[in-house]
Amino acid sequence: MATTNLKQLQQRVDELTQQLEYHNYRYYVLDEPSIPDVEYDRLFRELQSIEAEYPQLRSASSPTQRVGAAPLSEFKSVQHVLPMLSLANAFSKDDIHDFQKRIQDRLDEVNEVEFVAEPKLDGLAISLRYEKGLLVTAATRGDGTTGEDVTQNVKTIKAVPLRLHGDDIPSVVEIRGEVFMRTKDFARLNQAQLEKDEKPFANPRNAAAGSLRQLDSNITATRPLSIYCYALGDYSGTLPEKHDEVLKLIQHYGLPVCPEIKTVIGVKGCINFYENILRKRDQLAYEIDGIVYKVNSLQQQSQLGFVSRAPRWAIAHKFPAQEEMTQVEAIDIQVGRTGALTPVARLKPVQVAGVTITNATLHNDDELQRKDVRVGDTVIVRRAGDVIPEVVSVVKEKRPANTRKFVMPTHCPVCHSLAERIEGEAVIRCSGGLFCEAQRKEAIKHFASRRAMDIEGLGDKLVEQLVDENLISDVADLFSLKWEQVAALDRMGEKSAQNLINALQQGKSTTLPRFLFSLGIREVGEATARTLAMFFGSLHAIALADVETLQSVRDVGPVVAQHIHTFFQQAHNREVVQKLLDAGIHWPVIEVSAKQQKLNGKTIVLTGTLEKYKRQELKELLQAQGAKVSGSVSKKTDYVIAGTDPGSKYEKAQSLGIEILNESQIEALLA
Repeated sequence: MATTNLKQLQQRVDELTQQLEYHNYRYYVLDEPSIPDVEYDRLFRELQSIEAEYPQLRSASSPTQRVGAAPLSEFKSVQHVLPMLSLANAFSKDDIHDFQKRIQDRLDEVNEVEFVAEPKLDGLAISLRYEKGLLVTAATRGDGTTGEDVTQNVKTIKAVPLRLHGDDIPSVVEIRGEVFMRTKDFARLNQAQLEKDEKPFANPRNAAAGSLRQLDSNITATRPLSIYCYALGDYSGTLPEKHDEVLKLIQHYGLPVCPEIKTVIGVKGCINFYENILRKRDQLAYEIDGIVYKVNSLQQQSQLGFVSRAPRWAIAHKFPAQEEMTQVEAIDIQVGRTGALTPVARLKPVQVAGVTITNATLHNDDELQRKDVRVGDTVIVRRAGDVIPEVVSVVKEKRPANTRKFVMPTHCPVCHSLAERIEGEAVIRCSGGLFCEAQRKEAIKHFASRRAMDIEGLGDKLVEQLVDENLISDVADLFSLKWEQVAALDRMGEKSAQNLINALQQGKSTTLPRFLFSLGIREVGEATARTLAMFFGSLHAIALADVETLQSVRDVGPVVAQHIHTFFQQAHNREVVQKLLDAGIHWPVIEVSAKQQKLNGKTIVLTGTLEKYKRQELKELLQAQGAKVSGSVSKKTDYVIAGTDPGSKYEKAQSLGIEILNESQIEALLA
């Protein structure tokens, strides 16, 4: 390639690198992204493409170098130039008063000390060493003097710049921080672990530490790690006068700092900050176990010095413990609004993080059996984030001799319908969806929704009111409502009440596919409901069909067939369906069998703007004739119906040689 072109490409690589670093800075440090993710991804892919074709243009600090490297056999040791010290702990207000008094005794003419108060993140301490602005080493705290080299792993964390931002960067900048995992990312990671039949992590700290200490950085690259920085270590430049200015300098260099950090005055300011963060602790996006107070003046820090292996100018004010031991007194089953049966441990009351805990979730049967929680067991209970407490583990050495394994019930404890578990699923569900009191509100909301029975004016809030006022107990009761009952509800005028009564009367006239869909049978969506209706022709035939017969319907596999069969086997469900029919719900007789459907088994794609039909209307006409209407073109597509401005689906159909029809041709086909 000509030198000129290579120079132009190098300029483009530099531009892309600067843009990506800038957008990382706005996203991770300022929390103010200026472009959508899709645009960031476009820039990233462009840089990847250039570097793939011209590897000589790829630098060690390129944003593309975050995907992991070859696995290590072991971690190398790193000697910290300045030790990474631990902190003394405080557990009460008196401890903080004593802390300030010790400071005042050592500093002349200081009445009120200025502190920087920082949430103490529950993660893994890390030291990032930059030389000439480039990240050269990332090391764990270790024993404070010697840590482990985890540079390749840290490079996979997008919030860590591979090159510092700004001008006049000193030749050596060492930045210290905490690598952690946000609670929502931790939840997603554990869900993925369970889906892969792998052991979930006990808590976000373990997940972060385990991810950062992987010998294979490719694994670390898949883990959602975050970082907040809080101090400088070895530094060849001129330091600011105060710690809060150091934090601003760290942000200027392009690293994130915890947004909750605040400069406060004296013990009163420290305690106010502590109590404020403690109140909002459950709403934070990450876990913390206390507050760190640091004397703000770096000169005063220098005067105060160190004692043993801890600074005299800083202290950690710990929060109440979030884990405690207690005893399981019973295991109950709760039924959720979607029918999920969740085992819940009833506990001997225990204080956890300042709250009395009497219940803790056991999640599902798989988790219950994995942890082997039994009535009488001593367990470790954890309360973290805004979720209800959970049982972390059993203290097996304290288990009484006469305990028995807990077995999940075979029937719903609320409505006594069969409890159904499909192979491969962790959750056991009640099959009495139409009748079960626990699922009542969700069943009615679905029944009334636009794509189901389409009861205009019956929104979620009104459903809540009707159930809470005991005016309805199942979907069939809707059609027994009186005008005066509805008009008496909050925010319901006479006209609105009459409109609802009228809508309910109009809703009695429907179609069999809509009615089937409205029943809320698991995994029976609109398309499956329509296929069932066209195959069997009547509700009675569907209700009597066995699993084998149901599987002969197109797109109905063994799992869906089992759901349908189980639903109609429950007496409670059949009773509610009969009440609906007795209330006057009806639909046109379906005379077309699957064999008579002109488009039975055909896959059709719609594209472009149609003139004679609304898209949904044509879709329903096609499906009524047995067609499957797909959203994408593939080799399995039989026809593409094209309106004006058809776009890429039209082009793909042409390239695959698929027959393309206009509206007139499809009309003739349907006639």
